[in-house]
Amino acid sequence: MRSDMVPGAVFPDYELTDHFAKRRRLSELQGGDPMILVLSRGGYCPKDRRQAEGLVQLYREMEVGYCRLVTISTDTIAETNENRSGVGAHWPFLSDPRRVVQKDLEIAEYTDPAHNPMIPHVVVLEPGLVIYKIYNGYWFFGRPTMEELRQDLRAVTRKCRPDWDITTPELKAAWQQGQKERFYPYGKTYAQSLSEQE
Repeated sequence: MRSDMVPGAVFPDYELTDHFAKRRRLSELQGGDPMILVLSRGGYCPKDRRQAEGLVQLYREMEVGYCRLVTISTDTIAETNENRSGVGAHWPFLSDPRRVVQKDLEIAEYTDPAHNPMIPHVVVLEPGLVIYKIYNGYWFFGRPTMEELRQDLRAVTRKCRPDWDITTPELKAAWQQGQKERFYPYGKTYAQSLSEQE
């Protein structure tokens, strides 16, 4: 991984094609929420498939916790769709067959010249694409467990949600004074919230 990609740095705002062949930016997919970004070898890798199967269950929790999940692989759009459907995923998968991310982050898996994939990583991001933590998943057990990701999301959510503890006198007073913009998701319209979940 590029040496400047460390906790506290801003992750590049890549624009890639999603599983519907629509161009999407990471910042657009993240909105104002915490996000887990999976940099994947692709559908051919049994380790990546197993990881994605675990994420299917975690994603159900992430949806109700206002957190995002995105997978990027070097697969073509057709392969991306097959992989996404095959594991039963419902979050955005981005296709990068030109290996823009792999080259820019310097994560070519040179030990696999046949597939030329990325070295798998999981990046936990605070709002604004700020890096909270990076896991190197070249070996399967270098990847985070679902419980580790829950703990990361708890820490990031606590950090970025000013209304984390609504029992504080300050927040109670703000609510009573009608300052609902300090509470999630009152600062957004219902339509904005729905469009961010797509």
